[in-house]
Amino acid sequence: MRFPPFNPYLAVVIGVISVSISAVLVKLADTAPAGITAMYRLLFAVIIMSPIILMKYRHEFKLITKKDWLLSIFAGVFLAFHFIFWFESLNYTSVASSTVLVSLQPIFAFLGTYLFFKERFSSGAVISMIITLFGSFIISWGDFQIGGMALFGDVLALLGAITMTVYFLFGQNVRRNLSLMTYTFIVYGVSSITLILYNIVLQNPFIGYPADNWWIFLALAIIPTFFGHTLFNWALKWLSASTISMGIVFEPVGATVLAYVILQETITWSQLLGGAIVIFGLYLFILSTSRKSAVTISEKRQKD
Repeated sequence: MRFPPFNPYLAVVIGVISVSISAVLVKLADTAPAGITAMYRLLFAVIIMSPIILMKYRHEFKLITKKDWLLSIFAGVFLAFHFIFWFESLNYTSVASSTVLVSLQPIFAFLGTYLFFKERFSSGAVISMIITLFGSFIISWGDFQIGGMALFGDVLALLGAITMTVYFLFGQNVRRNLSLMTYTFIVYGVSSITLILYNIVLQNPFIGYPADNWWIFLALAIIPTFFGHTLFNWALKWLSASTISMGIVFEPVGATVLAYVILQETITWSQLLGGAIVIFGLYLFILSTSRKSAVTISEKRQKD
C-alpha cells in the first residue's frame, strides 16, 4: 500500500476537534430553535456537495434500487430527529452531559445488532456496557440534583443517541451499494426536507436571525461535517475502524474543554466522574468488540 498523502492519525485528531466544536456552535446559536439550526446545518451541507455530486456521481442515481431508496429515506428521517433531540438537549443541559450521553450510540448500536441481526455479546462487551451505563447514571443523578430540566436534557441526549443508532442500522446495508458521497447526499437531502416540514409544523421562522447565527449555521455544515466526519471516512482507508472509533470516543472531552473555554460552562463532580467512567467504558467496549471481530475474521479464514 502506498503511503498516505497526509498523516491519517493527524486527520483523526483534526476530525475529533472538528466534531467536538459542534455542541459549542449550537449553544452559540441560542436565538434559533433547534430544528432551524439542524435544518440549516444539513441544507448548507447539501448545497456545498451539489456541484461535486452533479459532476462526478450523478450516474449512480440511476442504479439505486427501490429498497435502497426506501432505506435511505428512513435513515435520513432518523438522522433529522437525531439532530432535533441532540440540539434541543443543549437548551436544557450542559455540553459535557449532552455529548457524553450522545456518545453512548455504539452501545445502542450493538444492542440493535443483537436484537435485529442476532449479533452475540462477548463478556468484555457486557462488562464495558455495564460500566458505561453506570457512568451515565452518575451524570443523570447529578443533573437531577441540579434540576429537572437538566435531567430532561439528558433524556433528549439519550434519544439523540438512539435515533443515531437507528440511522446507522437503516444505512449500513445501503452503504455497501452506494458511494459515500452519493449516500450522504441523499440522506442529508432527506433530512433537510424532514426538518423543513418539522419547522413548518412548529411554525418556526426560517429567516430573521442575527448575522452571527447564519455564520454558525454555515460553520456547522463545514467544520463537523467535512472536517470531521469526512476526514474520519478518509482515514478509514489507512486506519482500522476501531482505531478511529477510539479517537471519536474522546469527542466529549474536546467538547467539554471547548465549552469551558468558550462558554465558561462549569463542570460538576458528577459530570467529571460520570463522563470519565463512560469514556473508559466506551474505550473498553470498542476494544472488546474489535478483538471479537478480528477473531471472527480469523476463524472464517481458517474455515475457508
